[in-house]
Amino acid sequence: MVPFDNHNENHYHSRYTLLYRKQGMFRTLRGLSLVWILGLAPWVTSYAQDLTFALTIKDHRFEPSELQVPAGKRFKLVVKNLDPTAEEFESHELKLEKIIPGRSEANLSVRPLKPGTYEFVGEFHQKTAKGRIVAK
Repeated sequence: MVPFDNHNENHYHSRYTLLYRKQGMFRTLRGLSLVWILGLAPWVTSYAQDLTFALTIKDHRFEPSELQVPAGKRFKLVVKNLDPTAEEFESHELKLEKIIPGRSEANLSVRPLKPGTYEFVGEFHQKTAKGRIVAK
């Protein structure tokens, strides 16, 4: 049997051919993963530079009730619930919804916004837990 033959008389691949194909596949995958990691590098560094804004839930109210953010920039919204009961941060306009247990916090990633006003509520206490984000 010759190690580089693709087929034998029964048209089966020789074990040597399969071994070389596997090694070549691993080299290709290793090269692709390096390209993938290097392709992610600019995205990771730009995400790390994003802005962070904080909201606090206290006595079933958001503080501050109005948050000013720059338009066109992704940002992280940290919502701290100081109340002993859970609250659900919800905004149909922002397409965000997150239950925040009592005395804990949640990190929400907000896409870049067009200039405008975006309302949000505390779903469990809608009469008092209201606020808005103004993108300028």
